[in-house]
Amino acid sequence: MALDTLPLPDLTDAEVVVPAPGAGAGNWAGAASVTLVDGTFWLAYRLRRPLHAGRGVATVVARSEDGIDFTGVTEVLRDDFGAESFERPSVHRRPDGGWRLYLSCATPGSKHWWIEALDADRPEDLAEGRRTVVLAGDDSVAVKDPVITERDGRWEMWACEHPLTEAGEEDRMTTSYLTSDDGLRWVRQGTVLLPTPGSWDQRGARVTAVLSHDPLVVLYDGRPTAQDNWHETTGLARAGADGVLVADAAFAPLRSPHSDGALRYASAVPLSDGSTRFYFEVARADGAHDLVTSLSRP
Repeated sequence: MALDTLPLPDLTDAEVVVPAPGAGAGNWAGAASVTLVDGTFWLAYRLRRPLHAGRGVATVVARSEDGIDFTGVTEVLRDDFGAESFERPSVHRRPDGGWRLYLSCATPGSKHWWIEALDADRPEDLAEGRRTVVLAGDDSVAVKDPVITERDGRWEMWACEHPLTEAGEEDRMTTSYLTSDDGLRWVRQGTVLLPTPGSWDQRGARVTAVLSHDPLVVLYDGRPTAQDNWHETTGLARAGADGVLVADAAFAPLRSPHSDGALRYASAVPLSDGSTRFYFEVARADGAHDLVTSLSRP
């Protein structure tokens, strides 16, 4: 897929889907994933407050018929999971017709994260759904921000991993690839995206959206320094001959023109007319982050 034919997020005509929960830095709505099921858009996103006010306090699932105006159907609170914070969720309808919500959960008093799933018959019931820890992480690695697809009974995940082996360096990011038969028991296949030394993403590289499976083309978050944590911008990577993703050096990372420059956590929804609706978290002038959407036409 050539750069000039790729669908991409665009701030020019972006519309706010969920505004930041308050003014100023640290008030963010975003880290969203979106899926289209029988003509209805299903959105899962986290609401975040500044560090002193609680960080990621809730995950919300909402629905929309047009992909712009959403109505909330359920909310999951981080305190119910014993988590210090929530980050990116992912919502899916299971092949059997039920629903699943994946949550990124921070372990209190540490840099550790784990991924947990909630299963229910209806989206409205997910907050009280059956809980399964799908990726626990361990003392050496934190796991969060899953990007999940399901095709022909095969589940795939691209997960953000933070190495915990060096104190003070836990913000570093790489992406692993995992597969599953049921979306609950996962097999890690290896690391597939690494930071690029000396480049804008040298501190971390996190897959956020799959644009194409064959060939594999993804959007990913990256940042150059530890100080840019939470202010990532969006790049493009393609699978090489060995299946490992390689950053496209010809692609200038997408960023907000405002405040910290963040343009991150992109989610891509292909539509029946060949266009793609994108959702992404973007910085505004006061330092808050809104969740916005844009439409890329073929």
